[in-house]
Amino acid sequence: MALDPAQLQQAAKDHLWMHFTRHGSYRDHDVPVIVRGEGAYIYDVHGKRYLDALAGLFVSQLGHGRTDLAEAAAKQAQELAFMPLWSYAHPNAIELAARVASYAPGDLNRVFFTSGGGEAVESAWKLAKNYFKLVGKPMKHKVLSRTIAYHGTTQGALSITGLPLLKQQFEPLVPSTFRVPNTNFYRAPQTAAHVADDLEAFGRWAADQVAVQIENEGPDTVAAVFMEPVQNAGGCFPPPPGYFQRVREICDEYDVLMVSDEVICAFGRLGHMFGAERYGYEPDIITCAKGITSGYAPLGAMIATDRLMEPFHADGAMFAHGYTFGGHPVSTAVALANLDAFENEKVLENVRDNEGAFRATLERLKDLPIVGDVRGDGYFYGIELVKDKATKETFTAEECERLLFGFVSKQLYAEGLYCRADDRGDPVVQLAPPLICTQEHFDEIEQILRVVLDKAGTMI
Repeated sequence: MALDPAQLQQAAKDHLWMHFTRHGSYRDHDVPVIVRGEGAYIYDVHGKRYLDALAGLFVSQLGHGRTDLAEAAAKQAQELAFMPLWSYAHPNAIELAARVASYAPGDLNRVFFTSGGGEAVESAWKLAKNYFKLVGKPMKHKVLSRTIAYHGTTQGALSITGLPLLKQQFEPLVPSTFRVPNTNFYRAPQTAAHVADDLEAFGRWAADQVAVQIENEGPDTVAAVFMEPVQNAGGCFPPPPGYFQRVREICDEYDVLMVSDEVICAFGRLGHMFGAERYGYEPDIITCAKGITSGYAPLGAMIATDRLMEPFHADGAMFAHGYTFGGHPVSTAVALANLDAFENEKVLENVRDNEGAFRATLERLKDLPIVGDVRGDGYFYGIELVKDKATKETFTAEECERLLFGFVSKQLYAEGLYCRADDRGDPVVQLAPPLICTQEHFDEIEQILRVVLDKAGTMI
């Protein structure tokens, strides 16, 4: 028997351990309970509607309530509910692997399915270490990633993550990961002051720090560099012109694998199937998840080049790694239906046709004193909030707690906008709406943000 709203609240507070959640904040307040979705909107247990301006969690590319994806899942569950990919295969996994490979740049033709993004990142690091052992370079095991970047919560992926406050309570983590600067041009570090007014030069400087760090650690010990096309944590840092091309050159020079972590950016978020395509670079590995099914079933993937697969073709060789639910028949059926919809409904074209309007609509908010920067690409944006626009002064920890979490986050939701207020790095509001959104949704996002941020500005 279904629980009524009061029973749901009590059961949630008594039994449900939510993710990344301050449970103490619900001691005297209700847990938000979402019960259904339709298009770009979600509805809570009381029937109130919210614009889903975060696509769930950068996931719901096609929006909510799609019967075609639900029917694909049900049909597959009746036909073959489960089969692992441990020395066996099933048609959906085969077809989806071929299709994903056809979208990927260059010779990234080998698709290893996982249950989600963190597992894809773990798989990529394990492959990098295993590959170099097989080709006679066993000391190559270290990984570089960017400051403030988020790559997952499992032990290896969390080690690669560049957010100390997310890591310290779980240390010691997997050793041998090191940080390089990110591409936050708005807050170029003091060490880059000489290029702080030239975006392309700043990008060259940031890319060159990868070479500096490789030299610092010893080129014979570094296996891979992990980077998102647009870095999420910190509030959407796009790459400066030429940045990834320079990183590619450095990786080739030192025989280091370039891993494009596209768990968020792949499958249309930036108007292309992969962010690497948008920015014109060819990585050695792509990690992806989220939008591959638009959230209708869990699935992730690591996509590798033919070169990385080659040593595993030798007699007796095996990549001794896998996941029970990686490439699940139902999830892969949903992914195929999702990609059919992408093509039939021209979803990528919708993003490319409307991304300029989305940017322009959000940039109207720059007239507010509290809005310091609006940055991003495609349907993926961050709005950085500042205490003083002229000096770019940010908020103290106490001010962040009071303003960002105590007011902005709660009030946006109360006004009918589901998005994320985040202070990993500097305080930002993150936006990543479903890829079906158009101007009417952009205007609604801007109007609600304007009301809430205007009020927040008076509370500083």
